Order: sequence, then C-alpha cells, then structure tokens
Amino acid sequence: MRELVLHSSETQAEALSDALLDAGVLSVSVEDADRDTDAEQPLFGEPGTEPSVQAWERNRVVALLPDGADPAQIIESVGAELGADYAAALAAWSLRDVPDADWVRLTQQQFGPIHIADRIWIVPSWHRDDPEVPGLGRQEEQGGDIHIELDPGLAFGTGSHPTTHLCLAWLEAQLPAGATVLDYGCGSGILAIAARKLGAGRTWAVDIDEQAVIATRENARVNRVELQAMLPDELGDGASDVVVANILSNPLKVLAPMLCGRVAAGGALVLSGVLARQAEEVCAVYARWLPMSVWRERDGWVCLHGRKA
Repeated sequence: MRELVLHSSETQAEALSDALLDAGVLSVSVEDADRDTDAEQPLFGEPGTEPSVQAWERNRVVALLPDGADPAQIIESVGAELGADYAAALAAWSLRDVPDADWVRLTQQQFGPIHIADRIWIVPSWHRDDPEVPGLGRQEEQGGDIHIELDPGLAFGTGSHPTTHLCLAWLEAQLPAGATVLDYGCGSGILAIAARKLGAGRTWAVDIDEQAVIATRENARVNRVELQAMLPDELGDGASDVVVANILSNPLKVLAPMLCGRVAAGGALVLSGVLARQAEEVCAVYARWLPMSVWRERDGWVCLHGRKA
C-alpha cells in the first residue's frame, strides 16, 4: 500500500483532510511537520476541554491510498473541491510506501493476559494456549486460578479499567459460594462471567444496550458459563444476594432505589464507576435505602459496598 503526503498550514489541515476522504482515500492523519526537531510544539487543551487549535503551524497530511488508486486523480479531485487557495498545498505532493506487515499480529502483541487480584486472569483469545499463564488449559478447580477469555478492543469493556479491577477483586474476596448475582450494566458480561467462575449460583446480566446483551451471551458461551443476559424490561421481579453495578456516578444515583430494592435481605450491593471525590455524594444518595462505604480505591476510582440488614 501507499500513502499520499502533503503539507499544509494550520488553517488548511482540517478542510484538506475532509476533501481527501471525500476523494476516496482510506484514512487521513495529520502530523506535526516539525516533529522531532527543536521547532516541535505540543498540541493539547486543558483536561476535559478541546484544544483551541486543531493542527500545528506546519502540518504533514498523510492519506492512505486504496490499492490501484491514482494519486494524481485524487489531487485533481481535491483541488476541484477546495479551489485555488489550496493550490500550493496540493502542488508539492509525494508518495511513500507502507511496508507489508501482519497488522493483526502486531496489534495482538500489544495485549497480553491481565492478572487481577490473586486468582483472576483476563486472557485474550490468542493467549488461550499460552504456557506463561498459570493453570491455563487445566480444568478450573475450587481455589485455583480463574481464566476469563475476553479480547481487548471489543466494545463494552475488557477488564483493563480500574473500576473493573475493583469489582473483580471484590467478587474474588467477598462473593459467597452459591450466591445469586445481578450484574446491572453488564457491558461485556465480564463481572457476571467472573461471578459464575468464582462459584456464584444463578446469575443475571442486564444492560440497556441490546448489543451489550448479545456480546455478554457470546462471551458467556466462549467461557462455558451459564447466565441469563437481558434488557432491563426482561428482568423479572426478585432480589439477589449480590448486586454489582459498574457504571458512572450520575446513573448510579438515579438508579439507587431500584438497585437497593434488588438486594436480598443480608445481601451485598457493590458499586463502581465512581471517582474518589464523588464517593461521599454517592453514599449520601444511597443512605436512604442502604448504608454504603468505600471498600477499596485504585487510581483515583473507588469501589463502594454495603450490606442490607
């Protein structure tokens, strides 16, 4: 494959990128033309805000060409769309080859098994036979390592976020054998799958996103566990011994009466997706139904837990 390389000013980079995409290139990236020199400049905004500028003073605009594409024809098409103001940027174009590579394998090499707490491993499918993962390939026994096959890059979460680590660690340390479990906002189903592998009884996984429900069912099949995955309207009445919800603080506050009502007498409620600075506020909302406290903190996130009388 080949890349078409052009140079542009800050004000021209965005329009040039859009026009290249309209002309049929596969992708466009904008790079600092002064990168790795003394003239290199950072480009960023304050946390949570957009940068005030979207490109550098001098930019290298790189477009990936489809096989067989005529770069001259693409330049002509872009020039017709953008007009004379872009003639200088379009005049000095060049081509460079993209070396052949097994991009799938290179991407997979970036993601290895993730060890969580003492027993739980998140194992990408391409490591399912990796001898470096303890106990992999052997039947999981009581007290042994737990392996959850889940591929990084798939939607709905893959276990790498601190909030997922916290919930998994709580399940490993606190889940009673045979407990019924409700994973509300299940995403990939990783918490529900872990609960079943850790010895939970009947387990429900609920999400408002139908695609998350589909993903959870498929991940449960791959991991050879039985659970019920569904949309909220399909969840019947009843309470569970453990209710876990790894969402975000605002939806957790809205869901407080429902989630507390789903906890059986003597059961536990486990919440994450909450920043440490938000913990007191979330606990105050839940106090009306169930006292909550911080169980553990990781990288600025907390896991809250409480037990119904």
